[in-house]
Amino acid sequence: MSSKFLVVLIFLLFFTRFIKLDWGNGYYFHPDENNMASAISRLSPGSLDPKFYAYGQFPLFLAFYSFRFYSLLLWNILPDHLTFSQSILTLRFWSAIFSTLSVLVFYLISKKITPKKYFSEIFAILLIFSPGLIQFSHFGTTESILIFVLAINTLLGLLILDSKGIRLVNLVIASSLINAAGLATKITSVILIGPVLLALLLLFIRSRNKVPIILLTQLFTIITIVLYAAFSPFNIVSRKEFLSTMGYETAVATGKIPVFYTSQFIGTRPYIYQFIHIFPYVNGLPVFLIAILGIILFIKKFPKPIDQKYKWLIVLATPLIYFLYVGQLYTKWTRFMSPIFFIFPLLTAYFISSLRPNGLKIIFTLICVIPGFVFLYRYLQKDIRVTASEWVDKNIPEKSIVLSEAGNVINFPMGTTRGYDINNFDFYKLDEDPNLPPKLTDLVSDADYIFVPSRRIFKNQYGPRFPHSDKYYRRLFSGALGFRLIKTFPADLVILNPENAEETWTVFDRPVIRIFQKVNGQAP
Repeated sequence: MSSKFLVVLIFLLFFTRFIKLDWGNGYYFHPDENNMASAISRLSPGSLDPKFYAYGQFPLFLAFYSFRFYSLLLWNILPDHLTFSQSILTLRFWSAIFSTLSVLVFYLISKKITPKKYFSEIFAILLIFSPGLIQFSHFGTTESILIFVLAINTLLGLLILDSKGIRLVNLVIASSLINAAGLATKITSVILIGPVLLALLLLFIRSRNKVPIILLTQLFTIITIVLYAAFSPFNIVSRKEFLSTMGYETAVATGKIPVFYTSQFIGTRPYIYQFIHIFPYVNGLPVFLIAILGIILFIKKFPKPIDQKYKWLIVLATPLIYFLYVGQLYTKWTRFMSPIFFIFPLLTAYFISSLRPNGLKIIFTLICVIPGFVFLYRYLQKDIRVTASEWVDKNIPEKSIVLSEAGNVINFPMGTTRGYDINNFDFYKLDEDPNLPPKLTDLVSDADYIFVPSRRIFKNQYGPRFPHSDKYYRRLFSGALGFRLIKTFPADLVILNPENAEETWTVFDRPVIRIFQKVNGQAP
C-alpha cells in the first residue's frame, strides 16, 4: 500500500467515525445510550456504584474518568459529576475510538490470513464504509467495544498460534486484559474469547509438552477473572442486583418475558430473519450479495496448507458459533449481530481481490461503498425529527389537536411553541386494555392531525394477534379513517426500504415520519 493511499484511508476512517458525533441536534433518542449516560451522571469520586447492571462498569468508568482527565488537561477543574450531555458525547467518543481501532486490527488480521493481492486494502475500504459500523460508532453503547474485543482476540489468536516462550506468555496476558474489559462491558462477550481459546487448543494439540499450554490457560483464566472484578466490581459487590438484572435481560432475550419493544419478533424464524432484515442493511446490499459469491469461491479454493487452514479457522470459527447461538434467540436486534458484521466485508474482499483485471476490482469496490456514503450523509444533515418538527410549526395551525404515539424516548414533535393539543396515545396497550379502543375512537374524532413518528407500531402490531392496531393502521393508511397523508419525511435515499429492516436499524437515528390531516369526521 502506498503511503499516499494509506493517508487517504486513515483520513476516511477518522472522518466516517468522528463526523457529527453530536448528531440529534441536542436530543438523544437511543434508549440504551440514555440509560448508560444516566448511570454515568450518577457517578462521583465518592460514589462509583452506578445502580445500573444491564451492562458492566468498564464503559461507564472509562467515560467518567476519561472526561475528568480531559477536564483537568483543559481547565484544571475536576467535576464531581458529568452532565447527561457530557456522558452521551464521551460514550460516543469512545465508540468512535474503538470502531477506528477495530478497522485497523481487522486490516492486520487480513494481512495474516491470505497473500491475495489487494485483499487487505479492499477489506479495509469496505469496513470503513460499512453502514453498520458507521452507525454503531455514532451510538454511545457497547457494540463498538465488543466488535473491538473480537477483533483483537482474533489477532491475538493468530499471533499465539505462531508464538512460543516469553512472547507467548505476553500475548496470553494481553488477551486476559482485553477479555476482562470485554466481560466487564457485557458478560455475554464470553463467547468472543473463542479465537484465543481455539489458538491455545491448537497449540495444545500440536505440542509434545502439553503442560506449559495447560499452565498458560490457567494463567489466562485467573488474570481474566481478577481483572474483570477490578473493571466491573459492582457486579460482584451488588451481585444480587446484578444477577436479578441478568435474569430479566435473559428472559427478555429468550422471549420468556414479553415486553412491548420485542413484539416485532413474534413468529420470526431464527437465522433466516437476520439474513433478510439485518445483514443486507448493515453491510449494504452490494456487499451482502457479493459476499455470497465470496463464500462459494472460498469453499472452492479453500486454503491447502495446514497453517493457513488453522488461521482461517481462528478467524471464522467464533463468528459462526456466535451466530448459531445468538441467531436463535427470540430477540434479534441488530446490535446482537454487531460483533460479526466484519464477515461479509471479509468475504466480499476475498471475491473482489480475485477478479481480473484490476479495473474490475476498482469498479466493484466503488459500488460496494455507495451505501456507506449514502448512510453517512444522514449524519451530515439536521436530524429528521427536528426537520419535521420545524415543518409542523410552519404548516400546522396553532392549537390544532394532534394524535400521536407514546413509547418513544422523546415524543414527536419537539420544541414546538404553537400550543398544540398533542395526545400521545399508548398503542402498545391498545389490544390488551379494553378501555383503550373506545378512547382511541374519541381521540381520532377530535384530532385535526395524526402523526406517525416511526414504524415501531404499524410494522409490529398487525394481524389477528393485534386486531385493533391492525384495523386502525389499515384504515389510516388507506384513507378510510378520514385522514390523508400530507407529508412524509424520509431520512435516506436508499435501494432497500429501511422500514423493512429490524426496527432499531432506523428508529433511533433516522425514522420515517408521516403526517396525516383530517379530511372528514370518520372514526375507526
